[in-house]
Amino acid sequence: MSSKTVDSPAGSGRYLGLVAEVPLRPIRSGEELDRAIAMIDRLTDLGELTLDESDYRSVLGDLVAAYESEHDPEPAATPADILRFLIESKGVVQARVAAETGIAESTISEILAGKRKVSRAVMRSLADYFKVEPAIFL
Repeated sequence: MSSKTVDSPAGSGRYLGLVAEVPLRPIRSGEELDRAIAMIDRLTDLGELTLDESDYRSVLGDLVAAYESEHDPEPAATPADILRFLIESKGVVQARVAAETGIAESTISEILAGKRKVSRAVMRSLADYFKVEPAIFL
């Protein structure tokens, strides 16, 4: 059996040592966040982990994510961000998107510059072209 699936009694001591070093509780400060991230990095650098170590890293990662989502939330993507991402992902240029969707190139440029909102008709054309749901542009 792999050490990834079974821990020895000595493994429990290792787990308790990890918990003593960085407790599994809500993160309340930037200092605690830094310690938690350093621990995650340290465990990740080990490569193969015991089940206890893997579980500990996973729960600690959830605590880091919870702290970051509360204190440093990701800004919502704008329609311009989404369109820019789709264009880059597809490997095309604005002119090609315009030609293949029937949308004026100036309209696409204005959307990308944040100077124009995406109308329902444009939303539908872009969604069909990029094979995404139209609501992505809301």
